[in-house]
Amino acid sequence: MNASTAAALSLAEQASLTSGGTRWTTTPVPGVVRALTLSDGPHGIRRPVDGVTDEVLTRTSVPATCFPPAVSLGSSWDPRLAHRVGAALAREASALGVDVVLGPGVNIKRSPLCGRNFEYFSEDPHISGVMGAAVVEGIQSLGIGACVKHFAANNQETDRMRVSADVDERTLREIYLPAFEHVVRKAKPYTVMCAYNKVNGVYASEHHQLLTRILRDEWGFDGLVMSDWGAVADRVAALAAGLDLEMPPTGTDGQIVAAVEEGRLEASLVTAAADRVLRLRDRVDRVRRFDDWDVDAHHELAREAARSSAVLLKNEGVLPLDPTTRQTVVLIGEFARTPRFQGNGSSHVTPTRVDNALDALTAAVGPATTITFAPGFRLSGAPAPELVAEAVERAAAADVALVFLGLPADVESEGYDRTDIELPADQIALLREVALVCPRVAVVLANGGTVTVSQWQEHAGAVLEAWLPGQAGGTALADLLLGFHSPSGRLTETIPHRLADVPSHLYFPGGDGHVVYGEGRYVGYRHYDTLDVPVAYPFGHGLTYTTFAYDGLEATANGDDRWTVEAGVTNAGTRFAHEVVQLYVAFDEPHPTRPRHELRGFTKVALGPGESCRVRFELTARDLARWSTSHGGWRTDPGPFTVEIGASSRDIRLRTVLHGAGDGAVPALDAMSSFGEWLDHPVGGPLLIAALARAGAPSPDELESEKPGLLQAARDVPLAKFTGFGLDITDADIDRLVAAARS
Repeated sequence: MNASTAAALSLAEQASLTSGGTRWTTTPVPGVVRALTLSDGPHGIRRPVDGVTDEVLTRTSVPATCFPPAVSLGSSWDPRLAHRVGAALAREASALGVDVVLGPGVNIKRSPLCGRNFEYFSEDPHISGVMGAAVVEGIQSLGIGACVKHFAANNQETDRMRVSADVDERTLREIYLPAFEHVVRKAKPYTVMCAYNKVNGVYASEHHQLLTRILRDEWGFDGLVMSDWGAVADRVAALAAGLDLEMPPTGTDGQIVAAVEEGRLEASLVTAAADRVLRLRDRVDRVRRFDDWDVDAHHELAREAARSSAVLLKNEGVLPLDPTTRQTVVLIGEFARTPRFQGNGSSHVTPTRVDNALDALTAAVGPATTITFAPGFRLSGAPAPELVAEAVERAAAADVALVFLGLPADVESEGYDRTDIELPADQIALLREVALVCPRVAVVLANGGTVTVSQWQEHAGAVLEAWLPGQAGGTALADLLLGFHSPSGRLTETIPHRLADVPSHLYFPGGDGHVVYGEGRYVGYRHYDTLDVPVAYPFGHGLTYTTFAYDGLEATANGDDRWTVEAGVTNAGTRFAHEVVQLYVAFDEPHPTRPRHELRGFTKVALGPGESCRVRFELTARDLARWSTSHGGWRTDPGPFTVEIGASSRDIRLRTVLHGAGDGAVPALDAMSSFGEWLDHPVGGPLLIAALARAGAPSPDELESEKPGLLQAARDVPLAKFTGFGLDITDADIDRLVAAARS
């Protein structure tokens, strides 16, 4: 049966298709459509074990590869790698009988406190969209459906099922929607998942503007919109707004039938929703299925992904270690033996195996190197003075101490937010004790959300941010620490000195059912860099075991506000390594009306010692655009802007100034347009000056000369208000001006 034949079904059958049949399947209609199986998650398949109904709480699911979560994968800045991970997820989903993978998540990291940040890529919408699209394309390359989530403005866990994200239109369009837009337009996901929360007072599941006007009418989405699990408050209102599938089922199909029969819901909307379920079936059934996957190969891919994602924040010559040198290396910290490699919640995967750093390093070093270990602390956080004493003793006897620190699993999770961004105090105290007795100390971090480093990094000669590296993280860390590979991850979120510096700090997580996005568009580096706020490590930062030089910036205009930008990159060191070249578009304004600069492109290149290459970026008018609430669309203004090429948002190596023609749009004027808006208008300005002359009023230049400051004060006054200021200007005069300006 084709998807277009839903109209042949009864109303009750159509309604049944718009809700799940079980917690993880759609509703079948005998002889028409089978039940489709949906499964978390974004970094590994969480297929429930047969007969287990509480798999989230018990963390029991069929074994599958646990790839690094989005916090890690995003830090690779490698869309090709993300595509490969997506394809591997699809292969495992196919073998496990899964039709749709519930991921990726592309929500913006508005605050480092969000408990679910490990599932998201970045504080920046551009890289979130590019990496998200790559994962979707990888998943769907094997015919398995992807589900981009959580649409939209789902940026906290606190009160997530009720809270209203109160966000202005320009911020929504420029920060919180572009990642979704990019994924929808480029990767064409089969499904989109709506968020739990409200957006400006309306539940996302009932938000017609989001689900229909923007997602379908504007972006051209032709897939299925499903709810997050339990996100529907009003079944009829949700379907009318554009929600096709409620998950899990609530036994409310009769409400849909009754609403149609009583004239409260158009029957065509039910048919359209049912059609989309059938279309999803058609899409996932048109390719062959796999019975298994190469477990070892997928584990190696997980290792590569973890290796590519770790970010070397600091290195004062401690790393890499030489595995052939006669030395004693002590690994301190329970995380070296009991790794934390994924987050908690619906994305939790039962891995096929788990590597730890202690075993991996022990196996990788030569006979001259001795590896010792001391746990140093308990994962529960309970005081352990005897473990500290043991760790200090072993550190004193070692040449190098690798200290594995991080956040315990219960500190960050889906379902709740953190209250601070500090490492546990007992771990910091342990590091200080170790640093007093060991001359060379490197810290390896395990955390899903950003932690501040400012109060303790002076005690370490190197800091490697491993994030949550997935099931192969242990061997990946050995590869990096021993120099078999150079670190190539870069930060996709700024590391602040303190929580109080975070732009959303005064607003997060809100109260009384509302969270105000008072920082507006100034999220992450857009805030820090615009105001020159000191940070621990900037967006895009990451060291490696070599250095790179940049040169030869060229920009070629292609017409219609399009440019090709090229630059040269050279590996100036002695090791093979990767560089992430980043392009930002900057607007230098004395009084900022937009962020200082914004990421608009990036590419990851691999170069041997002395090797060079040219990198290329394509800039379009959309890269220069701002959202205009008055215009109701994207606007590009004429004038200069700067293209910046660099290694981070604060390590800009090359710059060039270009000039955009703008879109030529002229804003409409009316009686309530300000005096200044009239003066600056190409048509209205001359008309207004002529009208002032006819009325015997001084010209703007004369006014400024005779009464300094008065013109500036007048610029913000609506033109209609001048009829009461003693000037010989009437309402009729203003009506004629408006008519002339619009003609």
